[in-house]
Order: sequence, then C-alpha cells, then structure tokens
Amino acid sequence: MTLPQWATPERRAYLVDLFRECGGFCVYGHKPCSNPDHHYQNHIEQYIDGWKEDDRSERIDLLRLEHELIHQNSDTHGWGRRFDPVTREMFLDNRLSYYPEGTGVSGLTFRRIAKIRIPSAYTRLYVDLPKGKLSRNKRRKLRRQQIQNETEMTDRLCQMAVDDYWQHR
Repeated sequence: MTLPQWATPERRAYLVDLFRECGGFCVYGHKPCSNPDHHYQNHIEQYIDGWKEDDRSERIDLLRLEHELIHQNSDTHGWGRRFDPVTREMFLDNRLSYYPEGTGVSGLTFRRIAKIRIPSAYTRLYVDLPKGKLSRNKRRKLRRQQIQNETEMTDRLCQMAVDDYWQHR
C-alpha cells in the first residue's frame, strides 16, 4: 500500500494520538457537538491540507534554491562554464581527432566497418575495414589476442577518413 506524500511517520503518529484523545468524535471534547468542523474527520482534513501546502512550498523553495545554485555564476558553475584560454588550448591540443564507437558488419555491403564520431561536428563516419588475407580462424585468434597490427591499421584508416572529411567539408 502506497501512502500519500504528506503522511510522514510523525504526522501519522499525531493523527493517531488525536484520535485516541477524542475517540473519533469531537476533538474539543464536547459531548453533543453540533459544529461539524470539530468532528475528527473534518478536523484532520484541515491539518492534511496544511501539511500538503507546507510540502508544496518546501519543494518550490528547494527548486528555487537549486536554480539559484546552478545559475549563480556562469564563469565557475553550471552549464555556462567557460574555459580559461590556456586550458582551452591544452584541451584542444590533447583531444583525439575522432572517437571510436564500435566495429561491426555493414548491412548493405556485408563487410567490416568501424563507426567513429568526430568531436565538435556531431558527425559519425562509417569506415570500411579491409578483410585482409587471413582466414576466419586466424582473424578470431587475432581478435582474442588483440594483436596491435589490426588495431593500428584500423586507427590509420579512421584517421585518413577524418582527414578526408575535414578536407572536403
């Protein structure tokens, strides 16, 4: 059973204590009580409405504080972070010219391909990889051993594709 959000353990304990004191009838102890607002059920509805309003205002205050913290200074915090010019140059110098996303088989040509992403361009390139002169079993062994020749060849082909992309863009 899922409880409502306002029903914290302290609030539920308060309602139980109130019920025990009044016996489920008039909360102020009047024996023949003619005021319906004094009856237990109507009285707790006012408490519950107040608790809901308190919770709502607390959530709004927390959201407002979160927005203030995120947007208080765009130079040092949040999404508007700016690079120091020296740090930016160091980042751009050390950044890879492409990011490999995976290798697989093309559905059109049924040949091996590598999928790469070019940074700052939101572009993905699909590079055809040569089959080579090795048998399928030898290629599997190379994949298991992660021989450098195949990966170096893949890196060189991907770099050539990126260079060609930037030249003909």
